[in-house]
Amino acid sequence: MNRFFITALGLSIFFFTNAYATKVETQPNSTSYWQQHVDYKMEVEMNVKTFQYKGTQKLKYTNNSPDTLKTIFYHLFFNAFQPGSEMDVRSRTIQDPDRRVRDRISKLSSSEIGYLRVDELKQNGKAITFNEDGTVLEVELEKPILPGETVTFDMAFNGQVPQQIRRSGRNNAEGVALSMTQWYPKMAEYDFEGWHADPYIGREFHGVWGDFDVKITIDKDYVIGGTGYLQNPEEIGHGYLPEGEKPKKAKGKTLTWHFVAPNVHDFAWGADPDFIHDTLETPSGTTLHFFYKDKESIKENWKKLQPKTAEILAFFNKYVGKYPYKQYSIIQGGDGGMEYAMCTLITGERKFGSLVGVTAHEFAHSWFQHVLATNESKHEWMDEGFTSFISDLAMNEVMGQNNPNPFKGAYKGYISLATSGMEQPMTTHADRYVFNRAYGISAYSKGEVFLAQLGYVIGQGNLLKTLQKYYSDFKFKHPTPNDIKRTAEKVSGMQLGWYLTDWTQTTNTIDYGITSVSEENGKTKVEMERIGLMPMPIDVMVFYNDGSMEYFYAPLRMMHGEKMNPFEVERTVLPDWPWAFPTYDFTIDAPKSNIKAIVIDPSELMADIDRSNNTYQAE
Repeated sequence: MNRFFITALGLSIFFFTNAYATKVETQPNSTSYWQQHVDYKMEVEMNVKTFQYKGTQKLKYTNNSPDTLKTIFYHLFFNAFQPGSEMDVRSRTIQDPDRRVRDRISKLSSSEIGYLRVDELKQNGKAITFNEDGTVLEVELEKPILPGETVTFDMAFNGQVPQQIRRSGRNNAEGVALSMTQWYPKMAEYDFEGWHADPYIGREFHGVWGDFDVKITIDKDYVIGGTGYLQNPEEIGHGYLPEGEKPKKAKGKTLTWHFVAPNVHDFAWGADPDFIHDTLETPSGTTLHFFYKDKESIKENWKKLQPKTAEILAFFNKYVGKYPYKQYSIIQGGDGGMEYAMCTLITGERKFGSLVGVTAHEFAHSWFQHVLATNESKHEWMDEGFTSFISDLAMNEVMGQNNPNPFKGAYKGYISLATSGMEQPMTTHADRYVFNRAYGISAYSKGEVFLAQLGYVIGQGNLLKTLQKYYSDFKFKHPTPNDIKRTAEKVSGMQLGWYLTDWTQTTNTIDYGITSVSEENGKTKVEMERIGLMPMPIDVMVFYNDGSMEYFYAPLRMMHGEKMNPFEVERTVLPDWPWAFPTYDFTIDAPKSNIKAIVIDPSELMADIDRSNNTYQAE
């Protein structure tokens, strides 16, 4: 049965934007949880002619773990942009390479490659031994770091910004001079699983929570936007001062920009001499900053983007939780769209809808990654999928799309992968997918469906409560898949281990069908079957010839609970359907001749891979 027919019959289901939005009291987190802490102080000098830079870093590292650390690791991301690197080789050998990279790294000259080199490293003032291993620096400590101990690492480093743009780089296709992301030696994360010193092959990131104090010295004509709060606007100007105020006259050819960013796990910036810098104050108290090239062809869209970004912020604040920082910056740069602490870099020469869409997605990452800091390399679906979910809802409202199912594209993408034979479990490391397409659909589409379908399982009101409680309980931490599952269980009162297991740890699929509809003693018997391995509770809608409808609901036994009625239609709750039983039947108290159609999952929020058998329609 197609959606037009269902709509014509007057069926209605609402997403949680129209559901009640009551606050949920949160439970205290386990006292056994711990996470490491870093405080960075960095001073960097950038040569805009050679695109080379040098810097110093003072890093205070606090070991909050119960373990004694004898070795530590840093990421040196820019070393990926060299011929023969893992990123280069992977891009040249994977069957469907990223079109933005392909074989370009292999062709870079010595003046075009990226690199990040450590010249000196000391622990508490004493020189220590280190070894550069591709994009990872392995450090042998002068003295082990004991549990609860804080040590200081002093480093001198230098780098070169790559000509090849992959998130970071120089002189991108739109003419932005510097996209400075993944640009500094970054301490690797150590948690209950151990070190996460993953090589940079082209996927995602993981970082340690801490405070950043960064000074960037650069040509005085350049304008910088990025992470953190500018500490010296009176020296800088460039849109950071109130209108009418003039900065102090610069001495020499450079300016030093001083930024401070509290409680973040990354620091990024973009710079160009032709940036326009606009600001917008929002009712929430967050100032929005916009940095974009002074091009007539894009100015109108970037001006129109600004009030839409404020609407998007208000949407996320309402339905997830309040953005915790006082500013956020949208910066033209990079090679698409990529999220960073308190900012994003996006390409800006887009149609207006695309510009708003990429901004909504990257801004949503401020909640699902830069406040709820999951390990993107292991659980990429938790940031990309959840971000896609909430940004699709935001776009539906802010852009007036009025789509009855804003997740339809995600379901379509997932089902195409699930039936292609190319799918791998979502527990696959982000770098270890056979195909880029499989990674993309798993992380974005299947991750988005995880939440949309969770709303089908526990109800839209409970899904909203789950997101708000998840944000409240785990902000500024490193949540895992079990945390979102347990949050949903606490909110809904249902058991959901089966859902997390089958959806994320296997490639089991959902497939239910109606096998027969027959009449017995003036009543109608409906027989259904479970074809796929993944269990689900089942919604069935009966459409009668007189235009009325009746809703039957078969809970899944292993859920040990049932959702509230999502439809404005009378509901009959049927006996539980145990997963091991491949068939199930129920009786409708009406003759078959009175029935126009019977539909499994009329909302289409269950990711059934074959809907052709979901409908009975009278001849």
